[in-house]
Amino acid sequence: MQEQKLPPWITWAREIQALAQTSDFYAENHFQQERYQRLKEIAAEIIAGYTGLPPAGLVETFNRQNGYATPKIDVRGAVFQGDKILLVQEALDGGWTLPGGWVDVEDSPSGAVEREVREEAGFEVKAMQVIGVYDANRAGELALFHAFKLLFLCELVDGEARSSYETSAVGFFGQNEIPQPFSGERTAARHIEDAFRAYQNPDSPAVFD
Repeated sequence: MQEQKLPPWITWAREIQALAQTSDFYAENHFQQERYQRLKEIAAEIIAGYTGLPPAGLVETFNRQNGYATPKIDVRGAVFQGDKILLVQEALDGGWTLPGGWVDVEDSPSGAVEREVREEAGFEVKAMQVIGVYDANRAGELALFHAFKLLFLCELVDGEARSSYETSAVGFFGQNEIPQPFSGERTAARHIEDAFRAYQNPDSPAVFD
C-alpha cells in the first residue's frame, strides 16, 4: 500500500511559508518584513481557497513559527507482545496508529518515544533501535508543515494497557489483524511492515528516505 500523496497546492503553500519564515528571520529592515509577511498571507490564502479554513487563523499559525524553517520531528514506537504489535486508537479521528507524537524541545528522540508510549498506551518501554527514518506528513492542520518520522523498535518493560485523553483504545494485533482505518498520516502500512520486519530480524538495517 502506497502512502497517500499530498495535493500540489499544500506543497506549494508550505514552501512559500517556509521561505517567508526563513527570510523574515534574516530580514534587515521593516520593508523586507512586510514583503515576507505578505508571502505568509498568500500561503494562507492558497490553503483557505482549497479547505475553507479562515485565512486569519492560518496566518496566526504561520506567525507563531520563528527562525529558520526546518521539518518537524514525529516519533513512533513499535512495541511487540509475542507476535503482536501495539496500536492505539486516536480519540481525535477514530483511526489507528503506532503510539507516538511530536518531539518536544529538550527531548531526545528515544526519550520522546518512550514518553509517548507511556502517555498514550500505559506501557513502560525502552527504545532499542531505529527501524526507519521517513519523509512524512500529518493530516489536518499539522500537514501545513513538513515533517520527518522516526520509527523505533521498543522493548516492553512494564505496565498495562491504558487509554488516555488522546487515545480511546489500546491493543496488540497480529500482522494480519491490523485494524483500519489508520489515523491520517500518523501511521501507514509501510511503517507496520517495516516494524514487523525489524522485530522478526533485528539485524536488518534501518530504512530511510
